[in-house]
Order: sequence, then C-alpha cells, then structure tokens
Amino acid sequence: MLCENCQSEIKDKRTSQQNRALHLYFTLLADALNDGGFDMRETIRQDVDIPWTADTIKNNLWRPIQKAYFKKQSTTGLKKKEIDKVYDVLNKTIGERTGVHIDFPSRINLIDDNL
Repeated sequence: MLCENCQSEIKDKRTSQQNRALHLYFTLLADALNDGGFDMRETIRQDVDIPWTADTIKNNLWRPIQKAYFKKQSTTGLKKKEIDKVYDVLNKTIGERTGVHIDFPSRINLIDDNL
C-alpha cells in the first residue's frame, strides 16, 4: 500500500498527454512568434538574431519562469497545476509584449482546429 503523500504525488504528476501538449505548445508559440516577426532579438535581446524553435521557447522562456516560480530545473518535475501556472505567466507576458496568444493544446483545441 502506498503512503498518502506518495499517492498524492503520483496523482499530481503530469501525464504523458500533458507532456505532449507542453511540447506542442512550445512549437505553436515558436511558429506564432516567428510568423508575427518577433525573433529572439525582438523578444529577448537585441544581439541575438535567430528564429524561435520549440527548444528555444522551452529553454529561454518557459524554463526561467519555471525555475523562478517552482525552483525546478526540468519540466519533467512539474506537476499538473504547476504547468498551468507557468503557462499563465508566459502567455500573459508574451501577450503583453507581442500580442501573440497561444491556447495551451488540448483535445478540444485540436479537434476544433481540424474542423
């Protein structure tokens, strides 16, 4: 029998579906920022002139928020609600700076997009 805390941690751990959605979000945001003309130089620093990728979104935007908010280095250590909180901060910040808003991927969003 698992202890109560252990059961709670297993229940709170992100799912593989949430992991796929997280990485899809990185790709969608990178594409939207690139399409909007917001390369890394525009959004982060003037001396960097490269397009966004899922990895640069993860490492330069998502991960710093995650580290500051939850003191966790890896996205694999995030719980479900922590992913929501990091997304909310990132989406708000990017939206204010660029006007780009990407909904976090979900089955409903993906079904709507394919209709």
